[in-house]
Amino acid sequence: MTTRHLVDPELLPLIDLLPDSFFTTEALPEIRAAAEGRFAFVGAPPLAPEVRVIESEGGPLEVYWYDPAPGTKGRAALLHIHGGGMVMGSARSMQQAPSGIAAALAIPVASVEYRLAPEFPFPAPQQDCLDALTWLAGNAETLGVDATRIGVIGESAGGGLAAATALMARDLGGPALAAQFLTYPMLDHRTGSHVCPYGNPVTGEFVWTRAHNRFGWEALRGDYAADDTRKGWFSPSLAADLAGLPPTWIGTGSLDLFLDEDLDYALRLVRAGVPVELHSYPGAIHAFNAVTEAATAKAFTRDMLSAIARMLRI
Repeated sequence: MTTRHLVDPELLPLIDLLPDSFFTTEALPEIRAAAEGRFAFVGAPPLAPEVRVIESEGGPLEVYWYDPAPGTKGRAALLHIHGGGMVMGSARSMQQAPSGIAAALAIPVASVEYRLAPEFPFPAPQQDCLDALTWLAGNAETLGVDATRIGVIGESAGGGLAAATALMARDLGGPALAAQFLTYPMLDHRTGSHVCPYGNPVTGEFVWTRAHNRFGWEALRGDYAADDTRKGWFSPSLAADLAGLPPTWIGTGSLDLFLDEDLDYALRLVRAGVPVELHSYPGAIHAFNAVTEAATAKAFTRDMLSAIARMLRI
């Protein structure tokens, strides 16, 4: 059965632009190189970054700093975490999202060049993201940032890492986050596996599939058993307690592989007393907002920017 007839017609070109690839460890370098090239179709970022190198637990770490008004004080800010299934993508090549947000809302955005799996499995990527958040909050005054109005944002794997960063910051007494903004976040390592709790027959056919998901999570997992108190940092859906997390915005697509885990996470946040704004866009597949002129993508962008402005008090 195909779900192509359910896809918003304006989003169909994305299926051809991002064709299905058979992921193997051996093929990963070639897949990464091809993916880096495809990101160019979104065009030049509206705001060029300054690349900063910070000290982190894993060594020097690059942060792409988008500042629309250097020297301005007391601003809200975001830590941005790029997507790529935990195994590909980069802050260097994926500049459009953080740059666009910084330009649209006139706030600084820091995008972290976290380490990728399988070369660097859990908890390396998560630790890099937490270290970047700690740097942003710790240097708030110098950067012209109000430390009480820092949010974390990410898409796909970046959304999952953003959720993990929020959990780690809460559990470890790290910087307090004002909000988290999760775009079709990759939250549950079970999705698409033999123990998948969802089994939705109309999700995950295009762009990011069940086979892709199994590869990404297995790469991130390494030899981690996911049976200790850190399991929610690895796969946020496994977190036993979601209380105390910051107000949350979640946007996903009705045909996205992550739809069910995202809806489940949103409901669990609500039950834990966390304010949640949730959007599911009809006919939307994974990465649908890359088709920027589509009506659905415009609605997504409007909803996300509005939520950021409101929740960070811009």
